[in-house]
Amino acid sequence: MADLTHYRSEFPTLERVTYLNSCSLGALSVRTRRAIDAYLDQWTELGASAWYELWVGQLAELRAKVARLIGARPEEIAWTPSVSAALSSLASAMDFRERSEIAVSDLDFPALVNQFQVKGHTKLAWAASPDGVRVPVDAWRDAITPRTALVGTSRVCYTTGYVQDMKAVGKLAHDAGALFLCDDYQGTGVLPVDVRAMDCDFFVTGSLKWLMGGTGSCYMYVKRELIERLAPTHTGWWANRNMFSFDLKRFEYWPDARRFEGGEVNMAGVAGASAALDMVLEIGPERINTATRELVRDLIERAKDAKFELGTPEDPREQSGIVVLRMQDPAKATKLLAQERIIVDHRPGKLRVSPYFYNTPEENQRLVDALVRHGLR
Repeated sequence: MADLTHYRSEFPTLERVTYLNSCSLGALSVRTRRAIDAYLDQWTELGASAWYELWVGQLAELRAKVARLIGARPEEIAWTPSVSAALSSLASAMDFRERSEIAVSDLDFPALVNQFQVKGHTKLAWAASPDGVRVPVDAWRDAITPRTALVGTSRVCYTTGYVQDMKAVGKLAHDAGALFLCDDYQGTGVLPVDVRAMDCDFFVTGSLKWLMGGTGSCYMYVKRELIERLAPTHTGWWANRNMFSFDLKRFEYWPDARRFEGGEVNMAGVAGASAALDMVLEIGPERINTATRELVRDLIERAKDAKFELGTPEDPREQSGIVVLRMQDPAKATKLLAQERIIVDHRPGKLRVSPYFYNTPEENQRLVDALVRHGLR
């Protein structure tokens, strides 16, 4: 296996529990805690002047790191407090008068679907999953029409771990004259990203899961060629390039993706997210992906040997960092495992396990042994 076990010492959580839940919340590292402590020290020592002396610059550094990770330019990255906030800003900038349909799949995360579900001037068109595990490209071909304004979907399906062919889906969108959005909150960090190779117009992700940066720090990529064509009306002070002039009679959008940012920034989140992102870039997305895929395949084989029913694709090309086991009462299983200090998560009818580069095959076996011992199926 790709040997990244020396990084385990960075994560005190791993000394206390068997942590197999990184797709819900990445483990906290020592360096991330130090970065948040440093932010608190800056707040203590500098007060409000920290905004001008340090924090605006630190936010710019974070945008640049995100750009490096996903193959974008820093000016194409907007910081937002959540994917929902990013999508609200984006949706407010789009013109739905001639095209009012949004194509999504029935395996997408609610944050993406709900954004357009509640709007009176947009209509959802569904790409249906035939098996509850994957969404074939042909399903998108059926859902996309000349009325489609935007095709938006997750690269990784959060309930199964299935990895979609985003380049193929994006091509269908563009061939129909629609824009294409990739929600990669379940993928960035565990899967390498190249937004240009995907040819996506918009891309959203965040620090909570595989990027190990904690809550309240998300990012939206907007293709440079589109930025100045979009003027969000869901906006705020930080979207104004003249923000520090405090001129109430003058609002001018930033010429870059910052026009999609809203109000004040969660600088504690920025500090933690930036330090965690340093680790991801230090190790490298390819090495992280190799190590995690090996753990995923190892867990799948152990689960199959123990006669568990998989809800995850068995084709390695379709796998991410999520392994799903079908269960009658996954909430009960999650609770019993937690009592043994084995941390996983559940979704309806499914136990969701997400090993990461800092985990080991022995931890996979500990999980399987506990499930068998409790008779959980």
